[in-house]
Amino acid sequence: MSTAPLALHRHGPASGLPLVLLHGFPLDSRMWDDVVAQLPDVPVLTLDAPGFGASPAPDDVAAAVSREPGPSLETYADAVAASLREQGVDRAVVAGLSMGGYVALALAERHRGLLAAVGLLDTRADADSDDARAGRLRMAEEAGRTGADAVAGMVDVVLGETTRAERPEVVDRVREWAAQGSPAGIAWAQRAMAARPARVAALEDLEVPGLVLRGAEDLTSTQEAAEVMARALGGEAELVVVPRAGHMSAVEEPAAVAQALRRLHASVA
Repeated sequence: MSTAPLALHRHGPASGLPLVLLHGFPLDSRMWDDVVAQLPDVPVLTLDAPGFGASPAPDDVAAAVSREPGPSLETYADAVAASLREQGVDRAVVAGLSMGGYVALALAERHRGLLAAVGLLDTRADADSDDARAGRLRMAEEAGRTGADAVAGMVDVVLGETTRAERPEVVDRVREWAAQGSPAGIAWAQRAMAARPARVAALEDLEVPGLVLRGAEDLTSTQEAAEVMARALGGEAELVVVPRAGHMSAVEEPAAVAQALRRLHASVA
């Protein structure tokens, strides 16, 4: 029986340098399904965040990695590292989208030796503005009252204009996934993201290949934020802009995202 802090899902070959994918908020690891389908020859590991998908409640995850309870992306990062270690993985290509990108940045700071290469998708390395932080804390409170209804309106924010206009099946799928989030997971994740520090310095110290990717219609992770991360990365960094996609580029344009992740993986595998 697994004693890993987080639910971990294996895809593709059983051996080789793994590509680890960390999902965005408020979804779970299923958001990578269409990307993984494009990478049948790559060993891929997807993980669910604390309180999301098949992972335990956040405080149980904290206890499993000997950290204090309470919202913390550092706890999440330590849990990712521990879950990979339990699978015998001490080096991997790690890519995260949105919240998953924040966790990849925390891994760069706390578990640098784990990262053979890093992918930062639709994310940013700065801390929240005061307004953004206040919005997260309001949503965390709302989740305590109304559960997953608190994130229902996010679907129109995280999906690009093209997706909303032309791909109703993607909109419906993301809406369905978001509705399945646990209130405790939603509140924990928003408070953890609100508390995160800026981590540009962690990238400057990370001398491995990097991918910085964003959907061209992403309104929250700007081109400027992407360029800051690409410049900061200590190793070679590819900057990719995916047309016709918003903040959930991996769900909206999975083929383009898979191609970019394949290049990143091939650069070290």
